[in-house]
Amino acid sequence: MDEIIDKFDKVILFFIVYTILFFVFFSTLNYTLPFVLALIFALILRKPTEFLIKKLKINSSLASLISTIIFFAVITILISWGITILMQEAIQLGKSAQLYVSKNSTTIHDSLDNLKKYYDNLDPNIISTLEKNFSSYITKLSNITVQVTGKVVSILLSFLTAIPYILMVVLFTLLTTYFFTKDMTSSKNKLLSILPHKTNKMSYVFSETKRMLGNYLLSYLLIIGVTFLETLIVFLVFKVKYAVILSIICAIADILPILGIGAIYIPLAIIYFFFIKNYIAAFGIVISYVLVSIVRQIIEPKIVSSSLGIHPVAVLAALFIGLKANGLSGIVFCIFLVVFYNIFKKVDIL
Repeated sequence: MDEIIDKFDKVILFFIVYTILFFVFFSTLNYTLPFVLALIFALILRKPTEFLIKKLKINSSLASLISTIIFFAVITILISWGITILMQEAIQLGKSAQLYVSKNSTTIHDSLDNLKKYYDNLDPNIISTLEKNFSSYITKLSNITVQVTGKVVSILLSFLTAIPYILMVVLFTLLTTYFFTKDMTSSKNKLLSILPHKTNKMSYVFSETKRMLGNYLLSYLLIIGVTFLETLIVFLVFKVKYAVILSIICAIADILPILGIGAIYIPLAIIYFFFIKNYIAAFGIVISYVLVSIVRQIIEPKIVSSSLGIHPVAVLAALFIGLKANGLSGIVFCIFLVVFYNIFKKVDIL
């Protein structure tokens, strides 16, 4: 009985400490962001830098400088390319949506009239209600399309206006990444020397945490990548315009609670069925939506659980409870709660 009480006390203490650290970390992230990013980047660059040191026979300072510059150059190129593509397609999508609605208002009303003929046997009040609701939905859909594209453009413009702050963050991140990478790959290993000895339990906790966090990030990047590629292929096959930006939005929406890829697939299917009259594309998009959703539901628990070394049921429980509790932040909280509990249990701290 005493052992059960002692274990229960440890679990409660762990939950309290974890919760406090979680909220402290994210509440101070605005101030620590460059250093957190630098630590993550340095961990990524550690192996490539060590490879440069061995192959080129150079010291850690020069190897760290080379790997850091190449890494940030690649990131800058990719971000610049992404912003350019997003700006172009978002602006064009907004213009096309407004132009289509203004030019095809008659076609939209005709489509509603044709739809009404299928329900002649219904009560007139029901038909009237359906027509009003459908018309209202089409109007809202058009407004949402314009608002979303406008919001994307607004965010991108805000990003451009925040360039001075972003440059400061980038500069501090770059410099700190260089110093962290240099310290990690130097013979003295100054950064890691502050950690406990490798035989210590805390050292094991640190190494396991680093491994699991890396695996967790990679697993969700893989899930997002799979969703993006699947959606891009589907949209290219059915010749959907703005395939790139819509695929990116789907990939982002896929990791957001409630929203999901249906926010893009379903309106597209409706547009292709009722207005463009491309029934093959409409049914193809619906079928693709179902298949992509099924694939997503199958691969997420397996990828996350295998990468973290946690039972799939625990991952599903963390995802569901976190989603119901507080959306995306709740999912992050619950996933890492399970991760750290698993780590501390392995080292007999819990």
